[in-house]
Amino acid sequence: MTHDHSHAHLSPATLRNERALWTALAPTTAFMLAEIIGGVVFGSLALISDAGHMATDVFGIGLAIAAIRLGRRPPDARRTFGYERLEILAAAANALLLIGVAVYILYEAWRRLSEPPEIQSIGMLVIAVMGLGVNLFSMRVLAGGKDESLNLKGAYLEVWSDLLGSIGVIVAAVLIRLTGWTVIDTIVAVLIGLWVVPRTAMLLRGAVNILLEGVPDGIDLVAVRDAIAAEPGIEDVHDLHVWALTGGRICLTAHVLAPTRRDDQDALIAATREMLHERFGIGHVTLQVEREPCPDAAAGGHRFL
Repeated sequence: MTHDHSHAHLSPATLRNERALWTALAPTTAFMLAEIIGGVVFGSLALISDAGHMATDVFGIGLAIAAIRLGRRPPDARRTFGYERLEILAAAANALLLIGVAVYILYEAWRRLSEPPEIQSIGMLVIAVMGLGVNLFSMRVLAGGKDESLNLKGAYLEVWSDLLGSIGVIVAAVLIRLTGWTVIDTIVAVLIGLWVVPRTAMLLRGAVNILLEGVPDGIDLVAVRDAIAAEPGIEDVHDLHVWALTGGRICLTAHVLAPTRRDDQDALIAATREMLHERFGIGHVTLQVEREPCPDAAAGGHRFL
């Protein structure tokens, strides 16, 4: 029995993602404060809605940075895989925060329909244009690592929703200025809240799947089993498990029956491990080679296929 011993806690991708998060944090924090003040001063719920999403950005980016830094801690006697999965907890927390903000905005919009406030459209427009610039900058910084890390993807989605929110506020400010219909502000706030919910639900679903050690998206478990069984000398595969530690680290354990490979088990394991890495991107592989079926195989236990 053997496995791939690669535990790179300070990969170039991780370091690059952390730098991107730090770069996006400062302007996002500054503009969040500007939008909160502007929303109160100018009476715009759309600005406050966007500021609420900005606040989750600030908290989410900070949480993402903390998760990356804590994830560098090496494995120990209590956490044998280390602390990398903290980034998945951070992604789940970000998703729940975004859903909470959306619910609040919908409630506030309903309340304002009966008591429409006075809105200063020019100030609202100026702040929204500034926000658009900040969001474009943050998106560019975070875009490079969004497909490598679920944690970074959560931050990227938050900034993406804020970008759309800024565009919505700009449109609302222009229409209010031209028509005087202040209800447009409330409508835009609702649209911002509704826009982010399905994307947030997808992020939460991905985080929960990893926390439940589900099969990662893009991995066909039947295809993995068939590929292992096709290796020369392997007669059966059972007790097969595939899961992800984080968005980018996929693990596999399996029992393989190979009675004719008694003298070259190391070669069999090496070839199977290389095949799994090349075909499926699975980097951490643990195989138990058996000459006779173990009790689990005989009883049909842990057989999901």
